[in-house]
Amino acid sequence: MSLSRRALFVHAAALGAIAGAPFVRAQTPDPSWPKTLTLGTASVGGTYFVYGQAWASLVGEKIGVPINTQQTQGPNQNIILVQGKNIELGMTTMGVALQAWNGQGDWTKGQKMRDIRALFPMYDTPFHFVALKRSGINSVAQLAGKRVGVGPRAGTPGTYFPLMFQALGVKDVTIRNGQASDMASQLADGLIDCFAFAAGLPIASYSELEATNEVTFFSFTPQEIERLRQAMPELSPAEIPAGTYKSMTAAQPTVGVFNFAIAHKDVPESLAYAICKAVHENHEALVKGHAAAKETVPENVTKNTFLTFHPGAARYYKERGISIPANLVG
Repeated sequence: MSLSRRALFVHAAALGAIAGAPFVRAQTPDPSWPKTLTLGTASVGGTYFVYGQAWASLVGEKIGVPINTQQTQGPNQNIILVQGKNIELGMTTMGVALQAWNGQGDWTKGQKMRDIRALFPMYDTPFHFVALKRSGINSVAQLAGKRVGVGPRAGTPGTYFPLMFQALGVKDVTIRNGQASDMASQLADGLIDCFAFAAGLPIASYSELEATNEVTFFSFTPQEIERLRQAMPELSPAEIPAGTYKSMTAAQPTVGVFNFAIAHKDVPESLAYAICKAVHENHEALVKGHAAAKETVPENVTKNTFLTFHPGAARYYKERGISIPANLVG
């Protein structure tokens, strides 16, 4: 069975877990709400693909409005689509959101994308690497002159890894883009030397690689982490816990960026409120969809310090005893 087909089975299993979770009867939708909603996710084999399907299924069931998912290249494209009102909902890492908010980064073309609004915190996205054991590659410095797959060009890994290699002075890296499942297949077939990615843990494609190949997981050195955080202040300390993958016997320090669900500012306030309520009050069901959802808790709203929250989201958190600063609501 190919890696991409295995990733689809992981996706199906996640939806099965959600479908099997206990739900109360869906509420009667507000007449002001759209008849359907669309959520931008990311490529097959990444966490967004599975996590997005899980929360779309859960929330759609709870609020009584079907939420369709649209496969995208990841956070960058999700923001562009939400900003342009092509879709109502999306998911993004806060580093990419910061670029969008300020119109920085080549992909924004200087446009400040300020019609997006934060809904709820999702999970941390740590950056790490996998290579075939027989390659002997076990450090970032060894990637100089090598072929490295980083996922879709518009995704968080596709955006950040080229900048990271530049900041660390790792030269002549040939960047390959594509779906996460494709990157994993290319590594297994020897078409690339390393697969570098960032997503909620565990990454499905990494787990599938380990199931059929002898692999080495590695991350940045403490010195590299310090240099990266100086170059990109939006990065925060992160860790790949021991046991995340079967062969990972020790934790690996790294850097990460937190993820948030987003909506267009014109989404009705009552709908944004209902989405946040459905997510947080059915936390166990969401975790069954993907383990990364264990970090999808109200307390993590503090991970966002710049992106304006939707008023409906702010109202929900206020009811939970978490005040959003007035300058971050609108």
